[in-house]
This record gives sequence, C-alpha cells and structure tokens, in this order.
Amino acid sequence: MTPYPLGLQLDGLRVLVVGGGVVATRRVPALLNAGADVVLVSPHVTPALRAHVDAGRLTWLARRFEPGDVDDAWLVHVAVNDPAAAAEISRAAADRRVFCVRADDRHAATAWTPAVTRHGALTVAVLAGGDPVRAVAVRDAIAEQLAGGFGGIRPEHAAPGRVALVGSGPGDPELLTVRGRRLLAAADVVVVDRLAAGLLLDELRPEVEVFDASKIPYGPSAAQEEINRVLVDRALAGRFVVRLKGGDPFVFGRGGEEIQACTAAGVPVTVVPGISSSIAVPAAAGIPVTHRGLAHEFTVVSGHLAPSHPESLVDWPALARLRGTLCVLMGLKHLPSIAAVLQEHGKAPDTPVAVIQEGTTRAQRVVRATLSTVADAVKEAAMRPPAVVVVGPVVNALR
Repeated sequence: MTPYPLGLQLDGLRVLVVGGGVVATRRVPALLNAGADVVLVSPHVTPALRAHVDAGRLTWLARRFEPGDVDDAWLVHVAVNDPAAAAEISRAAADRRVFCVRADDRHAATAWTPAVTRHGALTVAVLAGGDPVRAVAVRDAIAEQLAGGFGGIRPEHAAPGRVALVGSGPGDPELLTVRGRRLLAAADVVVVDRLAAGLLLDELRPEVEVFDASKIPYGPSAAQEEINRVLVDRALAGRFVVRLKGGDPFVFGRGGEEIQACTAAGVPVTVVPGISSSIAVPAAAGIPVTHRGLAHEFTVVSGHLAPSHPESLVDWPALARLRGTLCVLMGLKHLPSIAAVLQEHGKAPDTPVAVIQEGTTRAQRVVRATLSTVADAVKEAAMRPPAVVVVGPVVNALR
C-alpha cells in the first residue's frame, strides 16, 4: 500500500525505543532533536546511547521488553534483530493502537522512517516504497542540489539584509562546513579574504558581486574600515552578504570588529565557525597538536608582531616555560626572533619545530628542524606565507 506521509510533532511526547544497538544509536538523536521524551528498553546499550543516558536526555530501562512499556507511548521504534521479539513488540503496539516502526521488517511495520536531509529549518523526507537504499539515493541527490542553491531556496539565516561571517577553513575548499556552503550558495555579495579557499568563488552564481578584501602580508591591503563599510552598505541595500574568511572568523580574523560594525548599523549577523588552521594544518602534515605522553595542552598565538614590539600582547617568556605544543600563526617573518626569545627563556634548543606552508592545499610544504636551526632551514627552503609554525615534541610524534 502507498503510505500516507506525515510530520510528527513529538515535543514532550513519549516515544518508546526497544533495543540498544547500532540502529537505536542512529534513531535516538533525531527523536531527541524533535523534543521527544525517549524511553529506551534494552538490557545493554552502546556507549553513545549511554552518553545520552548519563546526560539525562533519555530514560533507560535496563531489561527486556514488557508489553506494558507501550502504555502512554505515542510512537514505538523496534530496533532489535530478533524476529520473535520484534513481533511481540508489534503486537503490543497494535493492541494499543500505537504506530510502530520495525527496523527488522518494514513490511510488518505500521510506520516507516524516511531518509532525511536537513538544511536549517528545511527538512526533506523521502519514502521510496519501503526501499531504504533507493530512498537514501534520492535523498542524497536532493541534498546535493539544495547545497548548491537549487530552485532559489535560501537557507536559514540567508535572508536579504543580513550578513554571514563564514570561516572557509585552512585552504582546502572541501573543508568548508556544510552550513557555510549553503549560505555561500545563497549569497548576493561575497566579501573575500586572500586566505579564504579561492576555489569556492568558482562555484558562485554569475550575478554574485565579489568584493576582494585581500590582506596581503606586508603589502597592499583593504582597510578594515572599508570592509566594514561594504558589509553594512550592501546589507542595508537589502542584499545577503557573506564575509568569506580564512580559517575561523574569530581566530585572528577580526570577525569581532566586523560584528561590532554590523550591530552598530542594525544589521543582523550569523556566524559560521570554520576549521582553524592552527589545528587543521598541523594535522594535514601528520602532526597532532596533542598526544598522549607528549602534550596535554596546546597554545595558539599570533606572531605578526616581533616579540620585542611594544604593542605585542604575547607573553613569550611564559610560553617558553610551557610543556605543551605551541602553534604560531602569521609568524614566518619574525621566526628568527621568536625562536631566539623562546630559547632565551628556557626552551631547549633541540625542541622539534615544523613549519607548514599552505597546509591542506596542493601547494603544502613542510620543513622540520629544531628551535636552534629552524630560522636557517626556513630561509634555505624559501618558505612563504601563509605558514603555521608548530613547536614541541608532537612534531615527531607520528614519524
């Protein structure tokens, strides 16, 4: 029979889930997201489900199913692979006129769970005659179209007259978040940094205005005031503006200043975090910023000012005394003085150092040295910005 599609409002309503394995682990988060009062019945549960229990998000009855468990439930999910047990639960649900989803046998169920894709406030559910493989394939095709702005549908927080600060990640365009890609696809104006993933601009609609806010180190730059003015003016003109920034908007990205400018002008702002290069670039070079037995902390600092500069806010002597990992962004120009001041205040000269240029991209290069030799090694290799400097024993942890 052809099913009758519905969207269930489960907020505050009891939903019974029987089974504590992989299927239940997949189904429970969506039920919790819908606000359901989830009761889980199973002698054992996965660690992921136990985490929900420990956090007080659901009730766990650590035993086998009893017919009375269905009492007061609005929906039942059967997540066991025992046909006899599943049939017993189905009968108990049918006796009480409660819809029942069967993971083991969709033909014996009175309700099906669709394949779902969520785009902000938009939820698309696909039923394909009870064929889950086909439903997932169709769902994925729809999700891909929506991610590209299919049909002119604007994502949540992409209304005209708004600004979105979107972190594009460390350089690889595939590291842009799903939400960031959706908002970028809906943009009327894109204000882009030099360090943002440039290939993303090739995916924009032809009519999108692109404002180049490149800030080339030690060279020409668009003044921050001008960037703020463009964001505000375009938004007040009724356009949806995406400020596409490298890394994360709030990690040395001056995103806070841009929010202040928009807020002062009455322009709503959405912030989409990005993957910070301080973590992702070392990872792409095979360097974990923390590692058991080597580093239980990591510190991220800006090196755009020399340690001796009167306006520098970095406490370099204190950093030299730390035992964890030090990640320096924008520090290539001042690397000789940074290495010197760290050694001067107690950091061992043979401390491993890695300098990663253009991490996560096809142009990635890595130079490994020690604190006492890194300045010469970088000069000899003709390394250039953008680069992340990693100081600490984790540099050689996976070698």
